[in-house]
Amino acid sequence: MSSYRDFHRRSLADRADFWREEAALIDWQTPFDEVLDYAKPPFAHWFVGGRTNLCHNAVDRHLATRSDQLALHFLSTETDTSARYTYAELHAEVNRCAAVLRAQGVGCGDRVLIYMPMIPEAAFAMLACVRIGAIHSVVFGGFAAASLATRIDDAKPKVLFTSDAGMRGGKPIHYKPLVDEALRIARHPPSAVIIVDRHLDNAMPRTPGRDLDYATLRAEQTNARVPCEWLESSAPSYILYTSGTTGKPKGVQRDTGGYAVALASSMRRIFCVEPGETMFTTSDIGWVVGHSYIIYAPLINGSTTIMYEGLPIRPDPAIWWKIVEENNVKTMFSSPTAIRVLKKQDPAYMKKHDLSRLKYLFLAGEPLDEPTARWASDSLGVAIVDHYWQTESGWPILSAQPGIEDTPRKFGSPSFPVYGYDVKLLHEATGEEVGTGEKGVLTITPPLPPGCMTTVWGDDQRFVDTYFSTVPGRLAYSTFDWATRDADGYYFVLGRTDDVINVAGHRLGTREIEEAVQAHAGIAEVAVVGVADPLKGQIPVAFAVVKDPTRVASPEGAATMRREVLDTVDRELGAIARPGQVHFVTLLPKTRSGKLLRRSIQALAEGRDPGDLTTIEDPAALEQIKAALRT
Repeated sequence: MSSYRDFHRRSLADRADFWREEAALIDWQTPFDEVLDYAKPPFAHWFVGGRTNLCHNAVDRHLATRSDQLALHFLSTETDTSARYTYAELHAEVNRCAAVLRAQGVGCGDRVLIYMPMIPEAAFAMLACVRIGAIHSVVFGGFAAASLATRIDDAKPKVLFTSDAGMRGGKPIHYKPLVDEALRIARHPPSAVIIVDRHLDNAMPRTPGRDLDYATLRAEQTNARVPCEWLESSAPSYILYTSGTTGKPKGVQRDTGGYAVALASSMRRIFCVEPGETMFTTSDIGWVVGHSYIIYAPLINGSTTIMYEGLPIRPDPAIWWKIVEENNVKTMFSSPTAIRVLKKQDPAYMKKHDLSRLKYLFLAGEPLDEPTARWASDSLGVAIVDHYWQTESGWPILSAQPGIEDTPRKFGSPSFPVYGYDVKLLHEATGEEVGTGEKGVLTITPPLPPGCMTTVWGDDQRFVDTYFSTVPGRLAYSTFDWATRDADGYYFVLGRTDDVINVAGHRLGTREIEEAVQAHAGIAEVAVVGVADPLKGQIPVAFAVVKDPTRVASPEGAATMRREVLDTVDRELGAIARPGQVHFVTLLPKTRSGKLLRRSIQALAEGRDPGDLTTIEDPAALEQIKAALRT
C-alpha cells in the first residue's frame, strides 16, 4: 500500500491479518495460534502460542547470510577507543556472556540488573539475558545508590552486571561505590556482582565471593555455545523503570514476540533502514530509545548499529557528523535537546563533514520546537522527522512514516498516528473527543499494539489504575500529554498533564525529587514543579520550607543550604534529577483540604496566570512564591 491513511485504517479495522503479515518479518520457532487475545481488557496478548527469541532474531538468524557484516560499532571519545563486531563476532561474545550468566545460576525468568556505561559489554549482557530467557532490567548509569536500590528491591535480580566506571566529559563516574551502597541498603540484594573492569577506577573496592571479574569469567567460556531459549510470545523480555506521580518508579514490562515484530516493522515502515545499512542512535542504553533503537531494532533488521560513548561537542561539535560520514549512516536518531546544544556552537561545524549518505534525522524525547527543527533542516540539508513516543510504548506513537508514504512534514508536529495506534484526543473532564484545534489528552483506545508495555512488573492493578482509569466514561490509555490536532490531521504535543517532568527527554517524577530534597534533615516540606526551559524542555524547580528559617535568613546561609540540598538530591537520585533552582519559603500554596497547588506554582514560575485560586488556604503563600521568583 502506498497511502499512509489506507495503511493506518487497515491496521485498526483488520488487526489480525495486518499483524499476521508484519509478524513474517521475524523468525518463529513455533507458529502462533492466534494473532491477538484481548479477552481481558486492557491486557493484550499478541501472537498467542508462538515461540520465538529476541537474541535469535537479533543475531543468530543473520549468520547464514551476513556473518561477516558489521553488526555493532562501538566508539568512545571519552577513552579514545573503538571496537567493531561482525554478526559472527557478536554471536560469539553473546554466547560467552550467556555462559557466564548460566554459570551463576541465571535461568529462564530470572532477573539480571544491568548498571553499565555505553560499552559493548552492556549490549552483550542484554542480548545474553534474552538468549537464555532471563529478564534484564537496565538502570541508567547516572542514577544514585538509593534509586538503584529501589529498582533492585522491585526486580529482585539474581545477578547485577556493572562496571568500575563510566566517563562523561573526560571525568570518570565511579559506578562500583554506588553499587556497593545500593546493595548495602537494598532488602533483596543479588548474590553475585559481575564487573567489567575498564581500569578507570584503580581504587575500586571488591567484596570477595560476591564481586566477580567479567574478563576472567569470559576467558573460561571462550568457546561456549549456549542455545536460545524459545519463549512464548507473551513471556517478558525486560523491565525498564520509569518515573510516575508517586515516589515508586513503575517497572514497564515488555513482551517478547510483539516487541520483536513492532521493532522489525518500524525499521522498514518508519525509519527506512534496510538490512546492511547503518543507524546511529545517540541515546543511552538506560533509556527505552537505547533498548529499541541502539540494540534490538537495528540488529533484528540485519543492520549495523553504532554505540557511542561521549558528548555531542567533544572533542568538537562536529564529532557526530564525523561519525555519520565515516560510517555511511543513513538514519540518525537523537533528541531536540542535543540539537539545541549544537545550535549554540559555530555553525561551521554542521558543514564540516560530508552528510550526503544521511537521509533522515529523527528527533524525539521532548516536544521539538519549530525554530530548532527548521535550523537543523537548513544546517544539515536532511529530512528532519519529529516523532513522539514513551517508555511505555516501546516504539513510536506519532510519526511521519516515510516507508509507507513520504507525507509532507510540518515543523513542530510529530505528524500522524503510527499504524496500530488508535489515537484520540479526549477532554479530561468529560472523556469526549475534542474538536480541531482544541486541547485534549492524547490517548490510545486499546488494545495497545504489539511492542507496547503489557503490564507493570508485579502489579497488574497498577497498570490498570495508572494508565486506563483517568479518562471519564471510557477505557482509554492515557499518555498524560496534552495535544492538539489541526485541520490537516497533524498532531502537536504540548506537554504533560500530570506531575512528571520531562528534562531533555528523561522523565522524572516530582514526588521522587521532593522525597530526595526532604532527605535533607533541615527541610520540612517541599514542592517541585517542572518549568519550561529553552534548552532542556523543562527543568525541576524546588520551593522548600526549612525547619529553621534562620539558616536561610542571610544570602550566605541560603547559598549554603541550597548547596546542601543539591548535594542531597545528587546522593539520593543522581545529578540528572538536580533542581535547576531551589527557593526557600515559609509556607507552600495549598487548598483547604491540603493539596499542593503545583499547577499554580508552575504557572507563576513560567510567568503565566495561576488560574482559579478560590480554594487556596492562605493567599500569602502565593505571594511568597512570587517574591522568591523575583530574587
